[in-house]
Amino acid sequence: MKAKVFSIQGEKIKDITLNDEVFNREVSDGAVYYAVNNELANRRVGTACTKTRGEVNYSNSKPWRQKGTGHARAGDKKSPVWVGGGTIFGPKPRDYSYHVPKKMKRLAMKSLLSMKVRDEEMKIVEDFTVDSGKTRDLVKVLSNLVSAEQRTVIILKDDDAMIRRAGRNIPWLRFLSYNRLSAKELLYGKQVLVMETAAGNLNDFYGKQ
Repeated sequence: MKAKVFSIQGEKIKDITLNDEVFNREVSDGAVYYAVNNELANRRVGTACTKTRGEVNYSNSKPWRQKGTGHARAGDKKSPVWVGGGTIFGPKPRDYSYHVPKKMKRLAMKSLLSMKVRDEEMKIVEDFTVDSGKTRDLVKVLSNLVSAEQRTVIILKDDDAMIRRAGRNIPWLRFLSYNRLSAKELLYGKQVLVMETAAGNLNDFYGKQ
């Protein structure tokens, strides 16, 4: 398929060819769902911790004698039915991360890229950088390409430290490398900018069998 390439002034300068297998395929909703869920699960810290009746700091002595008081029998104040007692089946530290098959991850990324092209939320832009590393210079470039304040994802051709530095103060902007895409960021990004070289890299990286 053909796609337009825009300059940093927002004008069309040429056309490039994109791989249909990557940018114009049928969207697999199931693969996208599992990829996003996997990323969210892998980000969970899992440090929630409650104390059982064996861990709370209370006396082990019996609060009153077994019979004759009129109260229900009680063994100690650490019982879960007492205020300040232990917790039954409460959370303990655990690892929520898990793996999904590589083929499913690749299918999810190709589906998301195709979805953005289909919904006209993706734009190919000529390679650029921000040599000054200043936020205002990057915002000036983005003002010609995307709508401000909308969640935007820029797919880079390499790990450009200066452009990342310029964009770290922009709350609605995210950066991704072509070989380390995020299903969550692509799904929720309202606008996706792909650098021209990165588009070619995506053709090769996800187009090969």
